[in-house]
Amino acid sequence: MIHLLQHFKNIIKSAHRTNALEFFPITQSIRGYRLKFLQDDLKSAINVALLAFPQGMAYALIAGLPIHYGIIGSAIASISSVFFAKSNLITFGPTNATAVMLFTTFASLGLPEEDKLQYISILVFLTGIFIVIGSYFRTADLIKYVSRSVITGYITAAALFIILNQIPNILQLDLSSIHKDNFFNLIGGIVQNIPLTHFPTLAISLATLLLYALLNFKFRKLPNIAIVLIAISTLSYFIDGQQYGILFLPAIDQSFLSFSLPQVSFASIKLLTSTAIAIALLCILEGISIGKSLAIKKGVRLNNDQAMYSIGMSNIACSLFAGMPASGSLTRSSLNYESGSQTVFSNLFSGVIILIGIFAVGSLTQYIPICALSVLVVIVGLSLLNKHAIRIVTRTTGSDAIVFLATLISGLYISLDSAIYFGVGISILLFLKKVAKPELKEYSFNQKGDLLESENTNRNIPEVSIVHVEGELFFGAADLFQEQMRRIYEDPQLKIVILKMRNAHNMDATSVMALEELVKHMNKLGRYLILSEVKEALLKVLNKSGVAEYIEHRNIFLDDNTNPTTSTARALKRAKEHLGEEEPNVSIYAESKKS
Repeated sequence: MIHLLQHFKNIIKSAHRTNALEFFPITQSIRGYRLKFLQDDLKSAINVALLAFPQGMAYALIAGLPIHYGIIGSAIASISSVFFAKSNLITFGPTNATAVMLFTTFASLGLPEEDKLQYISILVFLTGIFIVIGSYFRTADLIKYVSRSVITGYITAAALFIILNQIPNILQLDLSSIHKDNFFNLIGGIVQNIPLTHFPTLAISLATLLLYALLNFKFRKLPNIAIVLIAISTLSYFIDGQQYGILFLPAIDQSFLSFSLPQVSFASIKLLTSTAIAIALLCILEGISIGKSLAIKKGVRLNNDQAMYSIGMSNIACSLFAGMPASGSLTRSSLNYESGSQTVFSNLFSGVIILIGIFAVGSLTQYIPICALSVLVVIVGLSLLNKHAIRIVTRTTGSDAIVFLATLISGLYISLDSAIYFGVGISILLFLKKVAKPELKEYSFNQKGDLLESENTNRNIPEVSIVHVEGELFFGAADLFQEQMRRIYEDPQLKIVILKMRNAHNMDATSVMALEELVKHMNKLGRYLILSEVKEALLKVLNKSGVAEYIEHRNIFLDDNTNPTTSTARALKRAKEHLGEEEPNVSIYAESKKS
């Protein structure tokens, strides 16, 4: 017993060291840096910078801000992140979702253009402060109680807003008299003004779309957004687009980069606090979700609190240099990972390259047609409409569909920050109703045939592990379930895991996605997953979501009420068939619930 308690103390101490929040980890990053990392980090930085530069302009356009705000936000967030982040999994900067929330916020407040620029730095500063405070109190793990249905609903609403808001630029329509914070008002304004379409602008828009489609079909790995902007800008220059009434972006003033403290006042705090909290929550959801996804691919663990802290400090840095809110960018983070980034210094190099680019070619932005950039923004917005995720959250369970639709409709009809609060509120209510916290124990049979807790973790022969899943498997327990499963299947001697699902209840879209990701990662490691004692309700959920096809129906065994052991016996037979001639050692894991 004393030995067991000491073992638990060591685990807690180890977890505390792993998850400790470091306020200035760059010294550790510098000590661990090696010259052999430089080539990969520079290659990743160049690739990310080529994407971040046009994306920054696009996000500023979405938010209704001068284009240098988006580019500066990308550069400063990337540079500052190296001082506060321990992992290179998240690439920081403005995103579609935060940009469209800025747009709807300022539209609903009805602020004049000059006041908008005055308040943006205060809003970004408050956002950073709220995130840093949250990281200090180690609240990052609370995001697991926000359902994927809420996130999918919000991102879908944001994507629709992004697409619709760019149509006036693509057709060069004047909608200055329309309330643009309401999705349906915006649709009405566009329909009414379509007869006033400016056809030279429409021609440039169509040329942009066709060129991007061609390049993306033939040369998907190239920085096609940057290439298209350069090509269309060159075309517009040679045909003298201004004489046809085509509108262009302004040139970036060389004095754009200036340091100034946000002029925070009680009135500004009162005005912007609600929006700042909503953007802070969105930044955390985006950033940590992206980091966790890439951490699974890389086979490492993400320190959520450290990631949250680095997001907050990056926002504070952006507020000092006229930048937009910074979050984790899915496209840039994925590109950074796929380009072979080795350390956090790839983000530093990327930010420096972006800054150099602004000074080198900033004056040339005056040759970029606004409609061309808007077409590319629409393309990025379309990429946010995740059909696979929407299908799962709308078809898995009725409650997921209701949460998704409620978040989506409130985002389109009321406001995006209200949608975040509304969705999170529903997630918390669902969590309180169906709270679950499973824990894992390993059991095996001794020589007398008695089932006892196993102390022998050495496995010298191929092993089949039986995992008893008991309790709620909704979104609040999905992360913990994934983490416990990871500890099991990463054992090098483990070949097959059999999940006994008789006592697993309330599986929703989030846990279905977690199961899908689990199976994909196990397959990559050469592991095999079999489900036994599956009840009809659970099978219906797996079939509706499409995950049953991915697992394969031959690996799913229904529960038999008349003989509880039949299903698992069939699963074991299937496991032996998969192993061939090898005789497996079978260990039993029991997952129980404590309320």
